[in-house]
Amino acid sequence: MAKESMKAREVKRARLAEQYAEKRAALKAAGDFVGLQKLPRNSAPIRQRNRCKLTGRPRGYMRQFGLSRITFREMAVNGKIPGVVKASW
Repeated sequence: MAKESMKAREVKRARLAEQYAEKRAALKAAGDFVGLQKLPRNSAPIRQRNRCKLTGRPRGYMRQFGLSRITFREMAVNGKIPGVVKASW
């Protein structure tokens, strides 16, 4: 499980990225890179980290399902993900 503070940090980054999206796009279109540098660092969408929706684990993230590889495997074995058949893992 990820720490609650790490999850909160990701929520804050997502909120900032959404808040500054239009301003960032306008500055990029104008070529004003000095103006882009003056924006908060956490407002860049690249600073967001994909996390598992259930556990908050940042690594081994499967974008199609929104889960980490470990959570995906547990759910597949228990039959909670339709269409996934256990092969040899």
